[in-house]
Amino acid sequence: MPGAIHAEGLVKTFGDVRALDGVDLDVPQGTVLGLLGPNGAGKTTTVRCLTTLLRPDSGRALVAGIDVLKDPDAVRRSVGLSGQFAAVDEYLTGRENLQMVGRLYQMRGKAAKQRAAELLEQFHLTDAADRPTKTYSGGMRRRLDLAAALVVRPPVMFMDEPTTGLDPRNRQQLWEVIKQLVSDGTTLLLTTQYLEEADHLAHDIAVVDHGRVIARGTSDQLKARTGGERVEVVVHEREHIATAAEVLGRFGKADTTVEEHTRKLTVPVVGGAKLLAEIIRELDSRGIEMDDIGLRRPTLDDVFLSLTGHAAEEKPEENGAAEDPKARKRTKETAK
Repeated sequence: MPGAIHAEGLVKTFGDVRALDGVDLDVPQGTVLGLLGPNGAGKTTTVRCLTTLLRPDSGRALVAGIDVLKDPDAVRRSVGLSGQFAAVDEYLTGRENLQMVGRLYQMRGKAAKQRAAELLEQFHLTDAADRPTKTYSGGMRRRLDLAAALVVRPPVMFMDEPTTGLDPRNRQQLWEVIKQLVSDGTTLLLTTQYLEEADHLAHDIAVVDHGRVIARGTSDQLKARTGGERVEVVVHEREHIATAAEVLGRFGKADTTVEEHTRKLTVPVVGGAKLLAEIIRELDSRGIEMDDIGLRRPTLDDVFLSLTGHAAEEKPEENGAAEDPKARKRTKETAK
């Protein structure tokens, strides 16, 4: 039986750009799927197709059991969407923005006011509730936008890079809100570029590149495919780079990456802190002075380098936004 979000073979092109090239997804009810990928990979285009903001050229999609192409109005009534950019009216107060969304959903005035008050408290915006939104910081606008997407408690939520622009404290607060939503039964598709975010929130992760899902699994499973951990060394003298690379090559599970300009060397390893201690001893015995050395978990670039042979380099803004001005306009008019 298809999940709360289900897609088969979604294809979307903009001129010569194939933004989606046969995307398949399935998200069981009450779980979080993290859609992970670099800028331009197709994440936002996927969200726009699933939320009826874009019509796919081919393929099939169901959201909350409703066919996206056959009954888009019913889909809109069943989802909440928070796009990459906050879609709030800056001339209204935070409270007025939330009440307006409630009234657009045909909530009675009293119910809309009560729900607005609940969300303002939940997102720590009560103190600024009656200030015009144009006086809000970027992080506050982002939280207000997310609150607006939750006014009617939708069974399915789409969040497109929701923590963009948030400081660490606000990011943690948002993660707690998302966890509570999911524990209450909400299904969530979350796009992100950060493995840390997926670690905290996603039950499953789909890695997207060039409009295709190239890997799927838990965060730990994906990291295991990149070698599990990384040892990073910054040598003090540039002439020691070659010797340090030789040492790391003996301990590593794949090729050592060298950044000449920063004198940093990185190698995937398995063995944790015990292995790190061995590497430090060996480098010291070779007389290699180090400015820094450490063990870290894989990053998004590590995952993409392992899966695709290239890093998650910056690309133009999502293909759909770049190629289709109408789609960009519709995104600002989010389906709340």
